[in-house]
Amino acid sequence: MNPMLATHFVVSGRVQGVGFRPFVYRLAQHFRLNGWVQNRLGQVDILVEGTAQHLTAFASALLAEAPPLSQPHILEQIPVPATGIIDFTIRPSVSNAQPDIHVPPDYFTCDACLAELFDPQDRRYRYPFINCTQCGPRYTLIEQLPYDRAATSMRDFVLCAACRAEYDNPQDRRFHAEPVACPQCGPQCLFKNSEDTFVSEAALAAAVTALRAGLIVAVKGVGGYHFMCDAGSEAAVLRLRDRKVRPHKPLAVMFPDLASVRRTAVLSDDEAVFLSSPLRPVLVLKLRADSPLAPQLAPGLTEIGAMLPYSPLHHLLLADFAAPLVATSANLSGEPVLTDNAEVETRLTGVADAFLHHDRPIVRPADDPVFRVSAGVARPLRLGRGTAPLEMSLPFALETPLLAVGGHTKNTIALAWNQRVVISPHIGDLGSLRSMAIFEQVIGDLQKLYRVTPTRVVCDAHAGYASSRWARASGLLLTTVFHHRAHASALAGEYPDIDNWLIFTWDGVGYGEDGTMWGGEALFGSPGKWVRTASMRPFYVSGGDAVGHEPWRAAAALAWETGTGWTGLPANPELIHAVWQRRINTQQTSAVGRLFDAAAAFTGLIHHTSFEGQGPMWLEAACRDDTCDAIPLPLNRDEQGVWRTDWAPLIPMLINRALSTHQRADLFHTSLAHALLAQTQAIQATHTIQCIGLAGGVFQNRRLTEQVVSLLTSAGLQVRLTQNIPINDGGISFGQIIETGYRHD
Repeated sequence: MNPMLATHFVVSGRVQGVGFRPFVYRLAQHFRLNGWVQNRLGQVDILVEGTAQHLTAFASALLAEAPPLSQPHILEQIPVPATGIIDFTIRPSVSNAQPDIHVPPDYFTCDACLAELFDPQDRRYRYPFINCTQCGPRYTLIEQLPYDRAATSMRDFVLCAACRAEYDNPQDRRFHAEPVACPQCGPQCLFKNSEDTFVSEAALAAAVTALRAGLIVAVKGVGGYHFMCDAGSEAAVLRLRDRKVRPHKPLAVMFPDLASVRRTAVLSDDEAVFLSSPLRPVLVLKLRADSPLAPQLAPGLTEIGAMLPYSPLHHLLLADFAAPLVATSANLSGEPVLTDNAEVETRLTGVADAFLHHDRPIVRPADDPVFRVSAGVARPLRLGRGTAPLEMSLPFALETPLLAVGGHTKNTIALAWNQRVVISPHIGDLGSLRSMAIFEQVIGDLQKLYRVTPTRVVCDAHAGYASSRWARASGLLLTTVFHHRAHASALAGEYPDIDNWLIFTWDGVGYGEDGTMWGGEALFGSPGKWVRTASMRPFYVSGGDAVGHEPWRAAAALAWETGTGWTGLPANPELIHAVWQRRINTQQTSAVGRLFDAAAAFTGLIHHTSFEGQGPMWLEAACRDDTCDAIPLPLNRDEQGVWRTDWAPLIPMLINRALSTHQRADLFHTSLAHALLAQTQAIQATHTIQCIGLAGGVFQNRRLTEQVVSLLTSAGLQVRLTQNIPINDGGISFGQIIETGYRHD
């Protein structure tokens, strides 16, 4: 008879909210092992007794066969004396253990639940809140850990007998699925317009009827509300744009299935797989010329943000409507997405014709994540539902917990301790009271969820950022990091195996170390030791904050700097020129983003923008030929030894109306790509470079980025871009953590 042995496992990683304990229970049953499994604060303790052969098989299967949404790793595997346990049990969770918490993001609806959702024989047929241990909301309904129903926004929904039986049965896939419910005991939908109110199935039917009538419906989802309307109706789309005061910014579209996506956009096999992945992202795709959707979904662009349904409610709406729907964040411009039923009705009545609510509270907002394929990889432009909180390992160990509060726009925050860092979902522009309220809520929530209290805070060196002002008033020990160092360090933090970088940090503007506004920099070295080695010829631009949404100002500045005549100025050109000459409300900048703004204005594409980045996006969309020749741009070293590219030869080309807009856009992109290569080769002559990095919002531009990558790799250089962290200011908080961790000041 084989002797009985025992092993104690401590498993960490993403092992809560993913059905890990019932998986362990079933695994123990399969291998005829006795013992117990127990949730602790982020970890799972397992004790198993059995034969050596079965214990070995159990240990192997514990990782190899783990639930698909879990990410376990074994911290401890210790032989212990067998005590003759006679069964295997799931013990109650323990909340007084040392915290090692991993908060799961919100999950899409799994195939098993979808099959039940559309099965007329199932008791959850067409129930908009169906879920199991492998799907459903997590981050947006968890109030604290351990992850138990009483600690979620589902605590007031008392389980019926049928749901309780599933919840208590370790063999059931809904065992301890904390959001579990059914039509008898769970959340319900409520439809409201100015005249009627409907509940449950009638609410869904009323919402679909309203959408078919061309109305705008505010629909409550997993992490907030969407404005939804018929994506094929030009009138509905224009009505939404007019009411939301969003004349040009592209609107995301939710499609019923991949077939409908293919009728609208060019979709590769890899893109189809990614679009269907558990992240259920918004993926930016190239529009087909014969797209059946309303042209005003993305005016001036050749792409569209597409996504598939990810919640049961969305699946029902899209199946019943049987056509694509606009699904754009229900918020006021720049603010986080709204989550509260009453607040939505109060603040959005002027936009929505009707509301499809539900009564499951959203604890904190999570907007949809946005990705774009660049250089062959889908890269995040925005973290959100399904992708955040994003946890990454640090290449160093922190002595005390550190909070990073990011930038002013596209804000995220990051909380770091030991060798872990957690990045929040997208918060947005911190220019409103509600944005700051959500910013503060997320800071508090992450500390509460992970049971980590920071002693230090790091912020951008720009003292005028709302995040910087908050940090200075927080009472925590303060560290500041310059904007472009944070961009570079965010990229370097994803690739800790590289210790000698040349990173191009090209963006709109960020406060520079010499007091000017940077945005066209090349930083050599590594986190904590960056040295500025290249930049662009600086120029003065007037208008303060207006520069960001009036591209003509950047164009005028370049024209005046070079003495070039340009007739594209608005009224009172003499007065505007005089203000510029006297340097009134004027900044000096080296920002490539401002060069893109100027090019968009010079080519006549746009003089006033309605959303951030509109000029550069329209200029990229105007490109046609990626094989055109580049205009050589002079490169010289300044008094500080910084290589400076002179953009002046671009100006005569950009104002040359004998060239088409497409030709000028092509030449501009290609010339900047070659200018970056020239800077790299000049720096190579005196520096040993292990890897080239591209960071900052300008490299959201796929045309420029792919040209740069092609040129650099053809020259035998290794090139990296971020893969998990947004390349734009959404990655600043992570970069602040990395930069601070390596500094020794």
